[in-house]
Amino acid sequence: MGEPRIIDVRLDERTIIRRNEDVEQERRIAIFDLLEGNHFAPAGLEGPFRILLRVEDNRLAIDVQDEADRPLDTIRLGLARFRRLIRDYFAICDSYYKAVRSDTPHRIEAVDMARRGLHNEAAELLMECLSGKIELDFDTARRLFTLICVLHIRG
Repeated sequence: MGEPRIIDVRLDERTIIRRNEDVEQERRIAIFDLLEGNHFAPAGLEGPFRILLRVEDNRLAIDVQDEADRPLDTIRLGLARFRRLIRDYFAICDSYYKAVRSDTPHRIEAVDMARRGLHNEAAELLMECLSGKIELDFDTARRLFTLICVLHIRG
């Protein structure tokens, strides 16, 4: 039996217009942490997997490939249920980046707690929406949500 994990993750760069250094750092950390440890098991497929995340027609498309880059499946997920969470996550991250640069440690901690809570809510929703399509662990869902947010950045 193959390993139910991601060994490579890419983002469709055509959908990303700009990224500031804070967002680029979030992307790098999410990908690093995801590749260090994850559980990703698409129904009926054996891993390990390479994935490409992209947005098409307001839907997340997860192109799943095997180790040799052969296409296995594309899993699509409507993003309407995530619209508020993505918008709120952008706002709280912006507050966090500003706080890190100029606020007290107490304020930074408060904003970070709010950010983590929102991130957790989004991860739970992602796991629920992918139920029956992809089995994920919580940390994998959190990191994938971060990458979904990166795909939504517009100029």
